[in-house]
Amino acid sequence: MRSGRSSRPGSPGWFQPIALVLRLLVLGVGLGVLTGTVLQQLAPRLAQGAIGSTPKTAAGGTSPAAQTGLPDGRFEQKQELVALSQRWKALAAAQKDLKAGAFLLVLDDGRFAQLDSELPLPAASSIKTPILLAGLEDLDAGKLRWNEPLPLTKEVVGGGAGWMASRPIGTRFPFYEAATEMIRVSDNSATNLLIKRLGGKLALNARFQALGLGATVVNNWLPDLEGTNTTSPHDLARSIALVDTGEKLSPRGRDHFRTIMGTSRTNTLLPLGLLEGLGKESSDPDSELLARGVTVLNKTGDIGIAYSDAGLIELPNGQRAVAAFMVKGPFNDPRSADLIRAMAAAASQTLVGRSSPSPQPR
Repeated sequence: MRSGRSSRPGSPGWFQPIALVLRLLVLGVGLGVLTGTVLQQLAPRLAQGAIGSTPKTAAGGTSPAAQTGLPDGRFEQKQELVALSQRWKALAAAQKDLKAGAFLLVLDDGRFAQLDSELPLPAASSIKTPILLAGLEDLDAGKLRWNEPLPLTKEVVGGGAGWMASRPIGTRFPFYEAATEMIRVSDNSATNLLIKRLGGKLALNARFQALGLGATVVNNWLPDLEGTNTTSPHDLARSIALVDTGEKLSPRGRDHFRTIMGTSRTNTLLPLGLLEGLGKESSDPDSELLARGVTVLNKTGDIGIAYSDAGLIELPNGQRAVAAFMVKGPFNDPRSADLIRAMAAAASQTLVGRSSPSPQPR
């Protein structure tokens, strides 16, 4: 005769709660191992922001880096190319009555060269590059429209370069046409249209200060043959780098900037100088450079007493640099343009390679 609880199969027993606890423990350990493995695999991607987020530009768009997988670079000086800086200094010193400034920065690694790079000099038409940046910023912000009509008034009609001044007063030009012609043929009336639309000289100068362009000031309507409008090589390079590094403008704005800059017709200063540094000469420097893996998006300036050129340079190794050169001298003195080409040639020999002796200013 048996006493106590039944021990027949299937009846609840004292061991069942223990078994349940053991099962839960095994399940917990398994989930912990699985979770740890997954997190270990995802950690590098999470650190790079690759999951659940897309890199953004300051304007809120997708960064070019997200599209290419390459870093955008930064406008940050890290290692001076001392030999190039000294070469520029020697070239400028050989021309006693010319005042020159130069700046170059490789955005990918911070290598740079400089010659009085923050010295304010007459801007001429090179000031149109930071004006383009300001206009595209307002386009990004919705403060103006791509096809917004800008009316031609007596106040904004400018002589010299361009064709818009020949149109009747009251003619309305869409923003995109004015912005493009300002760079393509350096139209002074188009530039004045943008200056007025962006709030006028004082408002635009405040924008330049906010962008860190301390030497860039608009004092007069274009063409400003007296040279009262100023900028510096450092400012010109920075205005281009702010776009290319993604710090300013959305991806669409950046595309507009590059497309418009690519329409510039004048290639006899920075592009030709770069080509001469590679030991070549051509009536079509852009095509010759492209065949060697070099692309230049540049904007020049020329008011006789001052010459300038600044641009974005895409190098054969995929890196990008910004460079700017400015020279002030006697009216229409060919040595000013020659000096810019000589400094650009020295830069290309440093960045791309030396093919022939560096050209000297004539």
